[in-house]
Amino acid sequence: MHFISPELEDYIEQHSENEPELLKALNKETYQKILLPRMLSGHFQGRVLSMLSKLIRPVNILEIGTYTGYSALCLCEGMRENGILHTIDIKEELVDFQRKHFDKSPWGKQIVQHLGEAVAIIPTLDVKFDLVFIDADKENYLNYFEMIVPRMNKGGIILSDNVLWSGKVLEPLNPKDISTKVLLEYNQKLKEDPRVETVLLPIRDGLTVSRVL
Repeated sequence: MHFISPELEDYIEQHSENEPELLKALNKETYQKILLPRMLSGHFQGRVLSMLSKLIRPVNILEIGTYTGYSALCLCEGMRENGILHTIDIKEELVDFQRKHFDKSPWGKQIVQHLGEAVAIIPTLDVKFDLVFIDADKENYLNYFEMIVPRMNKGGIILSDNVLWSGKVLEPLNPKDISTKVLLEYNQKLKEDPRVETVLLPIRDGLTVSRVL
């Protein structure tokens, strides 16, 4: 997942905006109590998400893949006062953990948690989105994209995480590796789809920014 040296990563963090105290506490508790803490967006990527959201100034945000809620709170930082963030995850055991930290933030009442499969939940959301963050099961990235595009406002932004997949996108494909296969197709889809314009940023494990035309 990490393509640059720890020393450079540390330098980048030191010369980016500080991690807010609320998120610093969430980061620490995730590493103390939750499995697979490397899934957390973390300081630098979190500040990138925050900055993008502040530039977009979204009213309606959709997050696919909540984990412990770190990225959701980063995205909320740029949300308008009347905004709503919908976040979807399949892990029931994380719902109370997420809510505890959401309610410590200024946006607790503006964050709607959805528990279940995103492919089933997305069609029930009668909302046009300004900003979407895809960070869930890679096997469904193509499905999520096709479901989301018609629900985007013109000029809306779709962010896709883990699109470099620890460098596996450059390695010979193992036919049994479905996640890498789908990500290769997904990255090509974003490049060629006339409904969006895309730039792939080498941030952490790869972050794609796609603007809906």
